Amino acid sequence: MKIPDIPADEAERLQALQSLHLLDSEREERFDRFTRLARRLFNVPMALVGLIDAEREWLKSAQGMEGITETPRDLSFCGHTILRPETMVVPDALLDERFFDNPIVTGPPHIRFYAGRPLRSPSGHAVGTLCLLDTQPRQLNEEDLALLGDLADMVEHELAILLLATLDELTGLTNRRGFEALARHSLGMCRRMKRPAVLLFFDLDGFKRINDDYGHAEGDKALQTFARLLRSTFRESDVVARLGGDEFAVLLTNATQQDCDRALERLTLALYEHNAMAAYPLRHSVGRADFDADKHADAAALLAEADRLMYRQKQSRGR
Repeated sequence: MKIPDIPADEAERLQALQSLHLLDSEREERFDRFTRLARRLFNVPMALVGLIDAEREWLKSAQGMEGITETPRDLSFCGHTILRPETMVVPDALLDERFFDNPIVTGPPHIRFYAGRPLRSPSGHAVGTLCLLDTQPRQLNEEDLALLGDLADMVEHELAILLLATLDELTGLTNRRGFEALARHSLGMCRRMKRPAVLLFFDLDGFKRINDDYGHAEGDKALQTFARLLRSTFRESDVVARLGGDEFAVLLTNATQQDCDRALERLTLALYEHNAMAAYPLRHSVGRADFDADKHADAAALLAEADRLMYRQKQSRGR
């Protein structure tokens, strides 16, 4: 087994890592979303966002390795990855002289395949990795490597905006700033990899009446309830946001038209069940825009189209 070398910029790298205030913090949706998506897209049992501390790899997000929060740096594959500028791929760890007798290869979790892309802080230091793990040997083609790179770029963007306010305090959803950043990168990935995406733009009908009749505190509860129903309706990897006021958006990437239709049906059923027990009904209008790389120059264009379609529906129903 080969222990990872120490980077030449180790002191500065650790300082950059500590400035992010992520070590020993709670799991966060902003990172779990990407490891869930990576696990599903690559069909691997494990996907991680790992941060390389002085003597350990601390797992900020771990899909398929629940209950494990850190591993010794000397045993980590990712300790090797941060020494490289590009993705490190180990098709079969048992055939690699660096890892064939590593305890995490010969014993649980029995890693055979590894692919990791370095994650860099805004200062440019490699603070961790986004990686894929499998218990079976496998390969990645050029398209796979590009896709993993796109996902890692999005994680790096999360690191860059970590200190900015990107969450809506009332509902806990991503706010407009966070949504625009995530949508920009997600659609860039879809454009490059020719994957489908759908943007849904929601507006609550009669929200002013709720505030007028029941008070602003009840209006806040209505927004929180709708946010909760959106989160429970859509996939964990979908980006759900409150754009402001009573406007919400959901971006579904790598989703078929049937996936979107089923999600909207689930939302309709959830609202029906809620309204049957509520003092007032929650109703909404929605605009749906399917991403077209030739038609939508950026996320703002897709959002604007969905907004227009939402208002067209609202006006057609006199709401």
